[in-house]
Amino acid sequence: MATMHMQSSREDYLAQRVDELRADLRRRDPALLAKNTGAAYDGSRFNLSVWGQNIMIDTEDFIGRDPSGEAVDGMTQALLAYYFHTADGAPISTQWIAFSGLADGQFYAAAFQGYTGNELAKVFDNDLDLFQSSAIKLRGQSYALGDAAYIFQVLPLVSIMVVGWQGDEDFAPSYRLLFDKNINHLLPTDACAILGSALTRLLIKIRQRLTDKLDQSNGAKDNE
Repeated sequence: MATMHMQSSREDYLAQRVDELRADLRRRDPALLAKNTGAAYDGSRFNLSVWGQNIMIDTEDFIGRDPSGEAVDGMTQALLAYYFHTADGAPISTQWIAFSGLADGQFYAAAFQGYTGNELAKVFDNDLDLFQSSAIKLRGQSYALGDAAYIFQVLPLVSIMVVGWQGDEDFAPSYRLLFDKNINHLLPTDACAILGSALTRLLIKIRQRLTDKLDQSNGAKDNE
């Protein structure tokens, strides 16, 4: 019950914070917001890609909606609100840093690694082929780092990388999420934590789909 109460409290706080951010965004110059975020602006709404999907944001409410007009999930709403509120036009550095290198990130780095990299290690273990297949399915772009690394374009100016290292008799397999050095000019550290959690869940979900498909295929072969 305590865990459920804590989760509910976090969700309530996040929803309240998103409302505050939207209220402030409605007072800002939309043309400048579009310039700082890389979004297209047509005079009444923004259009931008989020996880490869086109999202529309009306300037009257700053609620993100998919092409059908359906509001996107709460985590994506929070990510969009933080992004529009924080992006200040600073250039991307193309240098990658760990969560501990973000503003106040060192205080939460262990927790972040626990629900991102450590979760990926539990699920993918030493199967880098499956990790690579899952990353490619999520439109990840291969990068030369570790034993396998992929960059994911989440927002027009926001990318996140996942690096995997195979284990051996001395070291367990490990995974780590990295951010652009200037990410705090685009997202606060809290939002980077949301982003890392979302990417981890997406990779795990895709991994499950791939293994389910493989199991079904093997089952069909066994019945032949």
